[in-house]
Amino acid sequence: MARDEPQPFADPEIALVTTFADQAVIAIENVRLFDEVQARNREVTQALEQQQATSEILRVISTSPTDVQPVFEAIVRSVVSLCDSLFANVFRFDGELLHYVASHNVGPSYVEMLQSKYPMRPDVSQVSGRVIITKSVVRLDDALADPDYDHRFALAMKWRRMLGVPMLRQGELLGVIVVGWAEAGPIPKGQEELLMQFADQAVIAIENTRLFEEVQAKTRDLEEALAFQKGTSEVLEVIGRSASDSQPVLDAIVGTAADLCRAEVAIVRLLKEGGLHHAAAWTRSDSTLADYSRQNPVLPIDRSTVSGRVAIEGRAVHIHNIAADAEYTFLDSLGESVSVSSALGVPLLQDGKVAGIIVLLRKTVDPFTDRQIALVQTFADQAVIGMENMRLFQEVQARTEELSRSLEELRTAQDRLIQTEKLASLGQLTAGIAHEIKNPLNFVNNFSALSIELIEDLRRALDVAAVEDVVNAEIEELASMLKSNLEKVVQHGKRADSIVKNMLLHSRQGSGEHRPADINAIVEESLNLAYHGARAEKQGFNITLEKSLDPTAGEIDLYPQEITRVLLNLISNGFYATTKRAASELGNSYEPILAAVTRNLGDSVEIIIRDNGTGIPPEVKEKMFNPFFTTKPAVEGTGLGLSLSHDIIVKQHAGSIEIDSEPGRCTEFRIRLPRNAAVAAR
Repeated sequence: MARDEPQPFADPEIALVTTFADQAVIAIENVRLFDEVQARNREVTQALEQQQATSEILRVISTSPTDVQPVFEAIVRSVVSLCDSLFANVFRFDGELLHYVASHNVGPSYVEMLQSKYPMRPDVSQVSGRVIITKSVVRLDDALADPDYDHRFALAMKWRRMLGVPMLRQGELLGVIVVGWAEAGPIPKGQEELLMQFADQAVIAIENTRLFEEVQAKTRDLEEALAFQKGTSEVLEVIGRSASDSQPVLDAIVGTAADLCRAEVAIVRLLKEGGLHHAAAWTRSDSTLADYSRQNPVLPIDRSTVSGRVAIEGRAVHIHNIAADAEYTFLDSLGESVSVSSALGVPLLQDGKVAGIIVLLRKTVDPFTDRQIALVQTFADQAVIGMENMRLFQEVQARTEELSRSLEELRTAQDRLIQTEKLASLGQLTAGIAHEIKNPLNFVNNFSALSIELIEDLRRALDVAAVEDVVNAEIEELASMLKSNLEKVVQHGKRADSIVKNMLLHSRQGSGEHRPADINAIVEESLNLAYHGARAEKQGFNITLEKSLDPTAGEIDLYPQEITRVLLNLISNGFYATTKRAASELGNSYEPILAAVTRNLGDSVEIIIRDNGTGIPPEVKEKMFNPFFTTKPAVEGTGLGLSLSHDIIVKQHAGSIEIDSEPGRCTEFRIRLPRNAAVAAR
């Protein structure tokens, strides 16, 4: 305070100003205390917010032990909120490349840009790259003033100040947290410390996930090892129960291997006779390939299949991706119906040589693990043990049976000789009886025909003689009755003659010589003979012949004349059935059809004769091959044709003949002949 004129201040005035000075001090102190309280409130509020954010992140960590992504998303949200930043990003580092994993408060275009740019190698043009390179905190007070930083991103997203903090675990870089602000300037130390806390929490989450995955992996390993041990024990139990038969062992092995190794298809093939023979198959979901293996029991040994390669190389073969293997062409022939991507083949080794192969197939590209391959090799060893047990058992059984047979043969040698002589005598007796019956039967037939002629002569003589009308009528009635009886004698005599001829065919040992013959040629020739014979026998006969002859059917070692006899019999029966149905059908809607089909089945050939005639009732089908059984009128059939055909196919050629029929619609005869049919029968 000051005055223009010299005049001392009075004591009351000095006291008053002193009071004002004290009041000013009180006001200043009040403001200071208020500012301190406000600052303390802000610190408490910020600490509370940080504590809440930390608690939230810890809660996310505890609820997501198997997935670290929710933790990263919670961190970037908290960072943006607590640091009042423009954005926040998290990147993972795999030791070589940086991967973008999470961000907050950025638009879709920025996310798309990051997803297109990452993963990438760390470089100094990005804050994340500098953190990885330096393994330390990176601060940019002004990104546009940094000559090494890529300014395009800062200009596009309008940020200036940036902070990058590493996520470190025992010196190992796991990732980076990057935060950006719109304005340039120094970064407060508190925000850097806060970001370091979030980085530590991210490391905790990553470590928790890693430890959880390790525990899970060890648990899976233990469960897998236990399952493998259990599967091996079960197969050993099957081996112990199946000493005389290896098939249950192979079935158990493919089923257990497919289950434990997560294979859709498992197949066992045995190597013998220059090919891979189907032995056992098992499927989890798609049975197409397993069915194909059953229907095609033999595969060639080449590199087009995994089993062929194992047979050639004598070791396990693992094809990770079949589509990338140019040599694997087996699936090309199956088309799109079969989808296989990964394959494993393990050999069954006996005395160092491949005896068979276990094949596992997966529909998707999923290579087998070393542990799974080792398990299948164990199963292969067990399969060899099962096969060897069966071989030894069979040898012991064969030797035991051989000794038993020798003893029995010594006891029954005389009985067998007697029985053989009886059988030979029976055949000769049958032939002799047939010959003896045939002679008087010829006389009956001949004299019956002659008597019919004599009756005609008698009628003509009576016409000339003068006989009363009553007597003439009686004679005419007796002559007609006698002629009718003689005609029936002739009909039944012819049937008896046909029966005798067929009995002679039954009694003989064979006809002609066996030789290789083209089965398609025999079928075609039989069709032509039967067709032209039927047309010559019955005027107006007509039928549609359908042929489907497999060009690969080839030749069979057989008795050509006998097989022709069988085919003529079956085709003639088909003609008879279609003619009978045509007579019963009204209108012209019915078209008689007879089809002949041949199929190559590898070591055998199938012949099919199918007609759309009257069909065969079930009660008749059961008796079809019985001698003398027939459904035809007495003058049209002997009942020996199918019996003779059955003997020719089954007994003479070691084949089979089967019938399928639908009454009123169709009949199908299926004949299967071995390639060496005549040799097999001998």
